[in-house]
This record gives sequence, C-alpha cells and structure tokens, in this order.
Amino acid sequence: MTLDTLILKSLRESETVSGSDLAEQAGVSRAAIWARIKALRLVGYEIDANPHQGYRLTAAPDGLHADDLLARLKPVKTIGREIRVFNKTASTNDIVEKIARDGAPEGVVVFAETQTRGRGRMGRRWVSPAKKGLWFSILLRPNLRTESATQITVSTATALARAISSVIDRKVEIKWPNDLLIDGKKIAGILTEMSAELDGIKYLVVGIGVDVNLSASELPPELLGIATSLRMVAGKKIDRPALAARMLEELDHDYSRIVAGQFRELAEEWENQCVTLGKNVSISIGDQRISGRAESLDVDGSLMVRTSHGRLERIIGGDVVVEK
Repeated sequence: MTLDTLILKSLRESETVSGSDLAEQAGVSRAAIWARIKALRLVGYEIDANPHQGYRLTAAPDGLHADDLLARLKPVKTIGREIRVFNKTASTNDIVEKIARDGAPEGVVVFAETQTRGRGRMGRRWVSPAKKGLWFSILLRPNLRTESATQITVSTATALARAISSVIDRKVEIKWPNDLLIDGKKIAGILTEMSAELDGIKYLVVGIGVDVNLSASELPPELLGIATSLRMVAGKKIDRPALAARMLEELDHDYSRIVAGQFRELAEEWENQCVTLGKNVSISIGDQRISGRAESLDVDGSLMVRTSHGRLERIIGGDVVVEK
C-alpha cells in the first residue's frame, strides 16, 4: 500500500485522523504525511487541517486516481489488487494484452480517462470521451477450458449490472453475450479477448466500457436511439470513482464464484436479467447466419438456440439481433 493510499483510506474510514496517527501507521514522519497531504490537495482533494482534531477529507476530484480507487476498495481476492490509471491511451485492452504477454499476474486493472482507439465487439469503434465514462480492462488467468471463456463474460455482466443498479436504483438488463441495457438502450459493453493453448486459456483480457456522465450531445448521432448514459437515465451526475470501486468489488466477487465452480448459480442470476432468453434471435457468425429461439445458457455459458428445424444450436459468440 502506498502512502497516498493509506492516507486516503484512513481519511475515508474516519471523520478526522491526526497526523501522528497517520505517521505511526505508515512508519514515516509527520512531515512526510504533511508533504503528501499538500500533494493530494494539488490534484483536487480538499483536506481540512485542524491542529487539535487532525485531517478531514471534505471533497474529492472527479478524476480517477489509482491510490484513491485502492483506498475505496474493500479487500479483494483478485480483481483490483493492482490498479493503473492512464490519462489517455489508444486502448486499455492493448495495454493489458502487453502486460499479460510480459507475465503480469491476474487481477491487474487498467483504466483510461479517454481512449483514442477504444473498440467494441466485431471491430466496432467505442467512443470514449474524457472523464465521461469508465473505460477499463482486466487481466485474468482462469483455469478454464477455452470453450468456457463465455463464463467470464457472463460473470462480468452480472457484476456490472449489480453495481450499476446499486447506484441508480434502476433495473439493468443483459443482452447476450456482452451488452447491458436500461429501458432497452445500451449503457455498457464488454469485450473479452483470449489467448489460449491446447490445454486451456492462457489469459483473458476483459475490456469494459460504461457510459456514465455523457450528455445526449456527446453521443454519436447514430447511437442516440440505441444508447444512453447513467447520467441521462438518473437525471444527475454520477460519482465515477465511487462507481468504479463498486464495480471492481462486484467483479471480484463474481470472478471468485467462477473460480470456485459456482457458474450454475451465477447463471441463474444472469438468466433473470437477460432480455435474450425466450426471444427469437438472429446471430451472424462470419458468413453464417443462425435464427431461432434463445432457450438457455449451457454449462459453459454458451447460448442454446432452437432453430426452426427443431435443432438445438450451441452458440459461443457472434453478432446477436433480438427480433421484436
């Protein structure tokens, strides 16, 4: 834990904290604590100092800071053990892909305040305006067969839906395999990219994009009818750092369920929120097109579709259109 993380965590957990207590916890001088307090103030943290009562955090900036996110987190098992924040990057998935190849352990999370080449599934461009959303990627190394990779997308969707609902008190729906919707409009997307070997998954990069504080004018015109933001839905600005921390906690919780072999229980939660099941769907997989009724998830997280010929098709990916 860095000194800034310790200071911010202590300030969030107590109304006031004395400089001597902070110094004792960190094993540094009170002068070192004061120096870090001044540095935190420079990046937007409002910290009152009272000679008799100590330090008090009165306000925090809207920006994402790794030390602050770590300070906000409850203890996690995997996801969020290490957090990196970039002001601007091409794609957080590309950064995590690189550190994965370099041997980084699972659980690393990379945020960017804006992306210049953010992408969604099927190579689509993901618009990532600065400080308006949560654009981040996670490195995972699950002990799963390659065909079970969809379990990670499913667990990611349930975790994000739970975190979003806790913040805006609205029902979040899931469209298989990777979209989150509110009132039928897309609020978030998941892009899972995999490196695999013959005996299983080597690593997964889970990219997540959440439209948090975008206004209608900041959405591309072609998306106005099909996408929205949490701010537009809730009618108020959302605390992005708080939401980011909540998401990491829920993501870590559901990933732990996958690791423990509890996918079936998690899938039941997913099915209760899924708008795809029970609907007629059309799925494009390359040049192939499959149409039918989406019936259920299988044990690996694949979508089971009953075609007009009565055959049950197992779908592990593709571009899904839910027919109305």
